[in-house]
Amino acid sequence: MIVSEKALTWALRFYPPLLLQRVWVKKIKKDFLGAEVKVSKSIFNINYNRSIFGGTIFAATDPFFAVCLFQILTKKGYKVRVWTKSASIQFIKPAYTSLHFSFSISDDQINEICNELNSDRKCSKSYPLEIFDTKGELCAFVSTEVHVRKTG
Repeated sequence: MIVSEKALTWALRFYPPLLLQRVWVKKIKKDFLGAEVKVSKSIFNINYNRSIFGGTIFAATDPFFAVCLFQILTKKGYKVRVWTKSASIQFIKPAYTSLHFSFSISDDQINEICNELNSDRKCSKSYPLEIFDTKGELCAFVSTEVHVRKTG
């Protein structure tokens, strides 16, 4: 289903797995070419050493590339299934403050996916994400592999 950037922003803000972990979508960028996300530190997502639970950080990054790519490709007329095939995380330092991350998807990346879909009907791409604390220090690095498959 195609939705607007604003509708997707609000839907993800109140999506229970994100909302309950205090993950707040600040913005879905124009034409779904990225997102800005904040993870607020709270009593609901801290661990025994008072930093943000690693699972919260990992979960915060999970849906965004797949959701944005689905919207982009659907608007281009493709009938696809898009999902996060795999992901890995490296914790650089404990997150004692709220966190934020943003990402962008380039036209070149979209064209590469479209070319592979047209020739092979499927593709998998990895996308890096850096997660920063309020001081601008890198706390975690995530690599998300997104799989796209034509259905029609």
